[in-house]
Amino acid sequence: MAALMKSGFSKRAWHERGAFTLIEILVVISVVAILLAILMLALASARLQARGLVCRSNLRQLVTAGIGYATENDGFYVPAASDMWDNAGLCRWHGVRESLDEPFDPVAGPLAGYLGEGAVKECPARVDFVKGAEWDTNFEQGCGGYGYNMTYIGSRLWQAGGGAMKDAYLRTTRMTEVGRPAQTLMFADTAMSNDGRRLIEYSFAEPPFTVYNGRPVTGFYMSPSIHFRHRRTANAGWADGHVETRRRAEFDRTNVFGADSAALRLGWFEPVDNTPFDLK
Repeated sequence: MAALMKSGFSKRAWHERGAFTLIEILVVISVVAILLAILMLALASARLQARGLVCRSNLRQLVTAGIGYATENDGFYVPAASDMWDNAGLCRWHGVRESLDEPFDPVAGPLAGYLGEGAVKECPARVDFVKGAEWDTNFEQGCGGYGYNMTYIGSRLWQAGGGAMKDAYLRTTRMTEVGRPAQTLMFADTAMSNDGRRLIEYSFAEPPFTVYNGRPVTGFYMSPSIHFRHRRTANAGWADGHVETRRRAEFDRTNVFGADSAALRLGWFEPVDNTPFDLK
């Protein structure tokens, strides 16, 4: 200090030299803000990844339950909606109910005994599903945001036609009929929009084309129900038990309700045909 005083620095000048200027403070604040923004992005990304992992775990449990059910029921998979033809809406793969005014009871569903907690777990992704609406608005509430391959696995719609339709919902596919288990979808992230704005829970993973008498009807598309909610990807569980993430194929058509599928992240994987769903 004495040397500095001798060289012409006063005590006041020393204190002034040691203080931060306004510009230096603003620079520090800016750097801290940038670092916090980067940290927040990293945390948000980590949360999204964690939700995706939990979702894949939920799907793996569903696929395992589906395989377990089939193993104990002479090889036949669980029915997706055994009373669909009668328009009763009381029986689904994820639960049952006594009237249309009630929610589905998950622990009374056909897969309850094959799930660790006796009920379908909800997808952890923050999807703003409509809740508590009238039955005709939100008719599949309770499936947790997951859908089942009803056309090819949970029924025999893939071979039915004419007067055999009712029986096609009652009976299901047998495990030995699945020629490509690793390439045949069983469960996936799903949703539906019937007003063009909001999403409802939907318990079926619909293929692009309906099937009649064993042949896809390619003249029109079904309403897409696979929901690409995880960074624009969807999780899918396959008949061999494995679960993976798939990206959305280009598809910009509206569904039967006039909803913009792309805007609501609804669609299908590549290829946009029935091959990821069918048994061959």
